[in-house]
Amino acid sequence: MFFLLATLAVAAAVGMLVSRSPVASALWLVLNLFCVAGLYLTLNASFIGVIQILVYAGAIMVLFLFVIMLLNLSALPQLEDIQWTQVAAFAVGVVILAQLLYVTALGLDVPIEPVSAETAAEVGDARLLGKELFTRYALHVEVAAILLLAATVGAVMLAQRRFD
Repeated sequence: MFFLLATLAVAAAVGMLVSRSPVASALWLVLNLFCVAGLYLTLNASFIGVIQILVYAGAIMVLFLFVIMLLNLSALPQLEDIQWTQVAAFAVGVVILAQLLYVTALGLDVPIEPVSAETAAEVGDARLLGKELFTRYALHVEVAAILLLAATVGAVMLAQRRFD
């Protein structure tokens, strides 16, 4: 199931990148987010998987589609403008970087151990996650909330200027 969802997620990401229509690209992203939620479910992180679907595939994508339709993105770069040699060079660079990181991890004797289902269920508990977020990482949550508020105010100001 993992390999099926991972392959589908990569295919959806490629579909999102090469899609000519912004709305179709957003729908490819929704499929990608559902696949990532499925990957979370295969890792016994059911809370994160459900939140992935509710928050990202639901609320955030509605906002993305609203902004796409509000801005009326008609002038998009064409695929002919993309230099495929640079894309291929980037892909080869990413593969080489991944290999170097893997060899470095093996050289440092970093153990790669799977997590047991009991540990995953214990760590993925909503109560424990909420306690950690609002005690240890409270500042990070507040900074993220302020950034989201600033982005929302900026989007409303851009939309107001466009209609005036």
